[in-house]
Amino acid sequence: MNRSFGCKNEELPVVCGFGAISLARDLGDFTAYSPRFDASYLATFKARIDAVAELVLPQSESVEHKVITERMYQMLDGLVAPINYLSGYLQLAGKEVPISAADFGLVQLRKSARSRDVESVLTLLHTVDGNISKYKNVLIGNGLSDELIAKFTDAAKVLAEAKNERFSLVSNRSALVQNNLGLLNELYDQLTEICRIGKILYKQTDNAKLKDYTIAKMMNQVRGSAKPVAVKAGVAVN
Repeated sequence: MNRSFGCKNEELPVVCGFGAISLARDLGDFTAYSPRFDASYLATFKARIDAVAELVLPQSESVEHKVITERMYQMLDGLVAPINYLSGYLQLAGKEVPISAADFGLVQLRKSARSRDVESVLTLLHTVDGNISKYKNVLIGNGLSDELIAKFTDAAKVLAEAKNERFSLVSNRSALVQNNLGLLNELYDQLTEICRIGKILYKQTDNAKLKDYTIAKMMNQVRGSAKPVAVKAGVAVN
């Protein structure tokens, strides 16, 4: 099924929330124009907004995604000290380890960990683990412990698992949204109908209200919001 709307999935219930606010305010004018636009019509619109919001922005998955991300960030933040310790052992080894800390992978690994670049960290951990194995005896002779070595291998494992969990979460949600695309299209079609009537009612009489029924302007409002917009029962709230 093709999408009938051009915005992002998560933007759709937000812009429709703005439309619901305008329709509720002007419901008397809409009903006077056509009995089709009554309280039941507005209730149906709000119910669709809630259904789509839960589909594309489920609260339970938002919390789970946040937990996974925080776990990844804690691991990345916790890597800085082990990197500094390993750098020290590399300096103690001197010429016995004939590569620099940068070539060892530690300089960029520290930078990527601090910037929380998971993809880069995973790649660099592979390089660092390989160099640890190659120069293990020399480094252990200068004080490197198995416990410190394990911090790098454990970090790679935890980050890879968390990355896969997060990907699976997003991928499954995308598939579910795609399978329910008809619901999103129905919501957008109703918004389009509301905006079409709103333009008929206010194009010659109220320019301020006309903007409230212009989808492009509503979308600019959504994308220009300084804070995320929550949608519940057809009400958009900063």
